[in-house]
Amino acid sequence: MNPSFDPTTLQTDLFIDGKWQSATDGATFPVENPATNEVIAHVADGGPEDAALAIDAAGRAQAEWSKSTPRQRADILRRAFDLVVANTDRLAAIMTAEMGKPLAEAKGEVAYGAEFLRWFSEEAVRIGGDSTTSVDGNTRILITKEPVGPSVLVTPWNFPLAMGARKIAPAVAAGCTMVFKPAELTPLTSLALVAIFKEAGLPDGVLNVVTTSSASGVVRTWTDSGIARKISFTGSTEVGKILLRQAADNVMRSSMELGGNAPFIVLADADIEKAVDGAMKAKMRNMGEACTAANRFFVHRSVAEEFGEKFSKKMSELQVGNGALAGTEVGPLIEQAGLDKVESLVADAVSKGARVLTGGSRPEGPGYFYSPTVLTDVALESELMTTEIFGPVAAITPFDSEDEVLRMANDTAWGLVGYVFTESMDKAMRFSAELEVGMVGLNTGIVSNPAAPFGGVKQSGLGREGGKIGIEEFLEYKYTAIAV
Repeated sequence: MNPSFDPTTLQTDLFIDGKWQSATDGATFPVENPATNEVIAHVADGGPEDAALAIDAAGRAQAEWSKSTPRQRADILRRAFDLVVANTDRLAAIMTAEMGKPLAEAKGEVAYGAEFLRWFSEEAVRIGGDSTTSVDGNTRILITKEPVGPSVLVTPWNFPLAMGARKIAPAVAAGCTMVFKPAELTPLTSLALVAIFKEAGLPDGVLNVVTTSSASGVVRTWTDSGIARKISFTGSTEVGKILLRQAADNVMRSSMELGGNAPFIVLADADIEKAVDGAMKAKMRNMGEACTAANRFFVHRSVAEEFGEKFSKKMSELQVGNGALAGTEVGPLIEQAGLDKVESLVADAVSKGARVLTGGSRPEGPGYFYSPTVLTDVALESELMTTEIFGPVAAITPFDSEDEVLRMANDTAWGLVGYVFTESMDKAMRFSAELEVGMVGLNTGIVSNPAAPFGGVKQSGLGREGGKIGIEEFLEYKYTAIAV
């Protein structure tokens, strides 16, 4: 185990109204290390009663918190940023232990997540408004922005620090109180982040956290409370639809960052070395367990063989193992269900004519490991072409024309991100315009950036996180008419 990780220092309780406390009934649930299958902690298993206490605390704190000054909120976020950076090694070690990603990649996530705290500390003091005169000249129109109010935050397991920071930071900056449900599989990193906010001086009741093994009971208590005015969720499209229905009952503002089925397009004129490097980043970040992960690789037939050979060679050279060990580049998948899904998708593709260039199996031993895999000649009717893989598997399908590949790329219910590699600016601009996605990576395999608006179209979600737009998700406009 990494020396920075000490299980005895982990926070495992609920955090309600500024206090750490056990679940009302004393229940806990285990947290497992996916690399070893060992239980590393037992975390408080909150239920509806705990959820009610949390949303009540957020409701009570909202009036006073909304009166805090932009500078006060900015200073808290800046202190939290400094504390996250100072605790990089510890936070990364916790993340690796409960989620499995290699330690170096976990440190990268800490740096990425911290930037949301710094970014929104700077946005907090830039919340603006507007003033004008009515057309008849009899009224002064004053437009101000105010906090939406108590907000429900629900985060996934794959980026436990970054996703928490990406939601908490704009809510704090806007002056909203929060109830926060981290993922059951990776609650420890989220709880460590919450402890940092407490240390940074966030007032009691502003951020309340309920960990649980029964997400539906906790979140439904919040959406039905009549207190919560906003929900921000990152996770599967299936769950997002359920939450949207619940939010509709109380007409709650909703932000949804849902599933993806990202196309990775290599045109005939692409720089193949650049494309392979981009493919490694777009596919293998977080072992492929990312909504932004390249899912379908469409490669022009004239360069498909060259791309496949070079890409599979790089994939075959990756070191798979426990993320806490030096040299590891690919950790385990998060749980058995994810491993079973990947194995099933690969078997289905092979049965329909796909060829395995590298990988295609799981190694011996404990943990939920799967070898980095490249398949080629993947048929469009294969299940992995219409399913978010969430694993280290790249599926290559050759194409012949630009019109053809655009049709194939857009033939999906999702529209989060697309990647395009070409040396032609005209083609780059055409694909950027015609891909039905919220984000496009042109000659790059990474699009996530705190300074940019993150989000998708179609069934990949609603709203945006990050950038100048991110704080708007937690603000309401108010119009005041002033007689003149």
